[in-house]
Amino acid sequence: MITRTAQRQLNMATHHQLRQAGIPAATISGRSRRGGPWQRLLPRVYLLQTGPPDTRQQALSAVLYAAPPTADPLAGTTAALTGGAALALLGIRDAPPDPLDVLVRAPRSVAATGRVRPASTTRWPATITITGVPSTRPVRAATDFAARTDDPDLVRSVLANVVQGGWCHPHDLHAELRAARVRHRPAVRAAAAELLAGVRSIAEGRARDTLSATDLPAPLWNARLHEPDGTFLASPDAYWPEEGVALEIDSAEYHYTRDSWQATLRRRLRMEAHGVLVVSTTPGMLRERPADLVAALRALLVLGAARPTPPQVTARGHAQLELPLPGPPTRRRRGRRCRSAGPPGRRPPCR
Repeated sequence: MITRTAQRQLNMATHHQLRQAGIPAATISGRSRRGGPWQRLLPRVYLLQTGPPDTRQQALSAVLYAAPPTADPLAGTTAALTGGAALALLGIRDAPPDPLDVLVRAPRSVAATGRVRPASTTRWPATITITGVPSTRPVRAATDFAARTDDPDLVRSVLANVVQGGWCHPHDLHAELRAARVRHRPAVRAAAAELLAGVRSIAEGRARDTLSATDLPAPLWNARLHEPDGTFLASPDAYWPEEGVALEIDSAEYHYTRDSWQATLRRRLRMEAHGVLVVSTTPGMLRERPADLVAALRALLVLGAARPTPPQVTARGHAQLELPLPGPPTRRRRGRRCRSAGPPGRRPPCR
């Protein structure tokens, strides 16, 4: 019996399960002593092997610890992994595997121990199984991560990677953040606003911050550009449709191979062949010399606004949605759009 249980639970068992299988408490204690064939990972949770636990076993041990002794811990109805640890199991970039956040169905509460941080909740979510570990869905895991993380850049990056990876829609994430009542946190609110605007990475978020502090018009983020016949052309990080200007943020992490770099150049050439003016930067340049990016964009926006013929592309972008602020309404500084004036076909430069 205990063999079948251990096989289901990644070679682990709880104290209750071992006792139910007829193993005396003294035997459990003896086998889990230093040098013995078993290991005590957490209170009442044992690894039935001599080697160190892997990432999945560590994650599942937290669920075994938090679930009621008599419940099936793999059912996902009483305890489930959440937060960064659940996202890390999915391979979501920048999601930290520690600490091990576990939801516990209220009214039951469990004390924190070691790396395990249980959280009792009355808002029990639908759960899934990730590599054998009962977990919350990515949208809830991301929300729980944001609620318990103080690093604003990490919150921004992880939420962006969850959406960018297709694990949830930004509107669903926004709804979950609202339901969890964590949108009042500055880092969470900023990240949610960026995602609704189309921002999909921390570098794009920094670019959006930089541009928001200027009088430049607001772009579409991650807009999809199409040729006149409807053929997909490219999806630059930011695009100004009135001026036909695109911003590309090229990270060395994604362009370190020859093929990747050539693919980037081909995409850029396709946009330029259709009249799109392209500004290129890197996350490092954006972080260290943002004024250079602003100057380059300003120059090309002036040039683009003065062109008699717009680029031959159609932009399908994200709506620039605003999140309602709690309390009295506040004024938000907006960039000014170039207005049509003067002879037909010509517009004054942005100022």
